[in-house]
Amino acid sequence: MLQKLKRIQVEEKLKSSRLPVFTPQEFKDVFGVSATTAHSFIKRNLKSGLFIKLRNNYYQLKDSNPPLYFIANKLYQPSYVSLEKAMSYYNIIPETVYGITSITTKSTREFETPRATFTYQTIKPEAYTGYGAKNMDGYIVLFAEPEKALVDYLYFVDLKKISLNDRLQLRDIKKNKLTKTAQLFNRPSLLKLIDHVYAEYRKPRRIY
Repeated sequence: MLQKLKRIQVEEKLKSSRLPVFTPQEFKDVFGVSATTAHSFIKRNLKSGLFIKLRNNYYQLKDSNPPLYFIANKLYQPSYVSLEKAMSYYNIIPETVYGITSITTKSTREFETPRATFTYQTIKPEAYTGYGAKNMDGYIVLFAEPEKALVDYLYFVDLKKISLNDRLQLRDIKKNKLTKTAQLFNRPSLLKLIDHVYAEYRKPRRIY
């Protein structure tokens, strides 16, 4: 069975199937081969350079360049891109963020891959909302809305797991939506933190 899988045909099929990141099960289903054949072909072509390994049971066609956001969604499910990466995307923070930060209802995890570092932070299922599907370079990505990205971030600030960025840009953030979203976490201290952040934001900026 193994000899029926030709490298160039596999590459073309994965590209045409929009499956640049895949699991052995997905590979097996796409090509209609046994699990043994799928694992053998993947292992052999990791060595040949056709594929790269992202994490256990997740592989990428090396000659493909899907958005890192798409890979983040794929590597650990359920998840959506949020926190610092989404805040940088929306210009809520001025810094460029190189790692991809996401939210999940599963355990907190981090994966260092040849493409990037992917970090996943856990929130309660009741607060797992406030995200939508974006089309990025032809790939559908689950991505936090601006207010949800900020609330997710402030939630972990409130938990004292990360430090508060003192250069938050709130001009385009709808405070009513921010507060309503924060209520999903059922943490009065989070609502107080939001009020504090807005009070600081309204203060005149120092000019050095």
